[in-house]
Amino acid sequence: MTRQISSFFFLIVCAAFAVQDRPNIVWLTTEDNSACWYRLYNPEHGAPMPNVERLAKDGLVFNNAYSCGPVCSVARSTIISGCYSPRTGAQYHRNQVPVAMPSGLRMFPYYLRQAGYYTTNNKKEDYNYRTEDKEGVWDESSGKATYRNRQSNQPFFHVQNYMRTHESRLFGNLPKETEYVTDPAGVKLFPYHPDTLLFRKKYAQYLTLNAVVDAEMGTLIRQLEEDGLLDDTFIFHYGDHGGVLPGGKAYAHNDGLQVAMVVYVPKNWQHLVPAERGSRIDGFVEFVDLSATVLNLAGVDIPEGIDGKPFLGKGITFDDLNKRDTAFGYAERFDEKYDMVRFLRKGKYTYWRSYQPFNFDGLHAFYRYKQPAFREWRDLANAGKLNAVQSAFYKARPPEELFDLEKDPHEVNNLANDPSYADVLIEMRRALQQKEKALPDVGFFPEPVVLSESDGNAVEFGRKNKERIEALIDIADLQLRPFPEAMPALEKALNSAVPAERYWGLITCSAFGKQALSLSKEIEAISASDPDRFVRTRAAEFLGLTGAADPVPVLMDVLRHSTDPIEVNLILNTVVLLRDGAGIQFDLSNVGNAAWMKMGGLVPHRVNYLEGGTGELPKKK
Repeated sequence: MTRQISSFFFLIVCAAFAVQDRPNIVWLTTEDNSACWYRLYNPEHGAPMPNVERLAKDGLVFNNAYSCGPVCSVARSTIISGCYSPRTGAQYHRNQVPVAMPSGLRMFPYYLRQAGYYTTNNKKEDYNYRTEDKEGVWDESSGKATYRNRQSNQPFFHVQNYMRTHESRLFGNLPKETEYVTDPAGVKLFPYHPDTLLFRKKYAQYLTLNAVVDAEMGTLIRQLEEDGLLDDTFIFHYGDHGGVLPGGKAYAHNDGLQVAMVVYVPKNWQHLVPAERGSRIDGFVEFVDLSATVLNLAGVDIPEGIDGKPFLGKGITFDDLNKRDTAFGYAERFDEKYDMVRFLRKGKYTYWRSYQPFNFDGLHAFYRYKQPAFREWRDLANAGKLNAVQSAFYKARPPEELFDLEKDPHEVNNLANDPSYADVLIEMRRALQQKEKALPDVGFFPEPVVLSESDGNAVEFGRKNKERIEALIDIADLQLRPFPEAMPALEKALNSAVPAERYWGLITCSAFGKQALSLSKEIEAISASDPDRFVRTRAAEFLGLTGAADPVPVLMDVLRHSTDPIEVNLILNTVVLLRDGAGIQFDLSNVGNAAWMKMGGLVPHRVNYLEGGTGELPKKK
């Protein structure tokens, strides 16, 4: 009997200390947080973050980690799907109509859960996908979600989101009980920001918020330690995209895309990583890789249809990891503001492709301009008090820009016209063209067209229209040729039977600006009579930007006949551009009876702004 009791207690002890057959995985995610804000990446001017640095000491630091999208919902949609958002139609922040996950593919925690993991998210989701696509993904997803509710010895995947560094925390001041971790007078400003007391205070405020959020993350790290889980738990820390001072978040620039990525490596699972604890990794990783990486660490098969590749886990070698030298990014619509920029980094070079370069970066979006530093930047630009680098944010851009990050980490010295970089420019241009055509990138169709013609399945829409998208990319890339060379192909596009080809022909004419005035009579005729409202809008846009004719009657007529608020929002982007960029005045009372004036969505923000407000709507009581 004594021997049986002893054996029973021995089994209990063994069960209590049993080695898990799979590792736990925890994500600590902060908001709006570029790598350059961390002391770990910027020793002289970054924020002290001892808890993140502790993870790094016993883990891996990725020197070149990239969010594919520079704003929350786009970045998080990339992460949860493992797919590049311009392929799935999830590249708009925030989707006005949610899109479907690719056919046959589930949000990746679903596969972990099917494999026996307890999956929890606390609490932000912010996906651009349909609600029904979340079925079966999380055991818990709420402000109370915790891994502690799992069964004994059940492996878990837990995501903890921290809001302290969110852009909104710069709308006001630091809490009264919080002291700066650095003197505003000693911060190092980005070269494109004006050197003002307000900007210096906001820099110091953000560095302080990073130190505060580090302490918050430390609480969960200690909890894992107290629960005896550190030896079996991978802990990832990253910012959900770059930011947060003006010109970072929402822009497909390095400051909007490069993030910290630190992965704590547990002692019992060191064999799943390709380097010693405490190492720094130069190979590039992207958010699109996170799903495949977690599944690989968990020993779960990576489903077909995921674009990302694992950077940790079985089969990953140090040499293969460090051969990765490319990152892809995208920015399209942020709330009510439209643009279209694609970003490519390869090695030390970054390449920006602005497909609508007349859509200057500082074009109004109500949420952007809730930040005082943003408003001051615009006021100084309008007053002519900025230098060329600082004022570029409020001017039309070149269609393509090339930067050397080693010499120019904040991308202000455009090398695209430097003959000594011609070979690099051509290589980057071709690489991006190939990437977009291979996806294919559905962003080359207007958002309302994708929504109306895809029935929410943008992946299938892209597959069916792949050849057409390739043709649209070629028309857009006429912007990169001298105008006399591009003109015959542009005339062909303007006379195409395909509305999207006329649409991109007109955008390309606007990119050439007054160089394309020889086509103004033809474009004026298109603005008056084309059967497609988007085509007429882009024709009016050209006429207004170049001063060739008055665009107001055309745009008012287009708006009077529009019934879809998503369509109207795209048209109003042109109205705001022409008013703020070209000084053309619009009287919306001429369309006051239009049905969309009483609809919700993003349109009221634009209407409010055009009528003299800030674009921010009063809160409903």
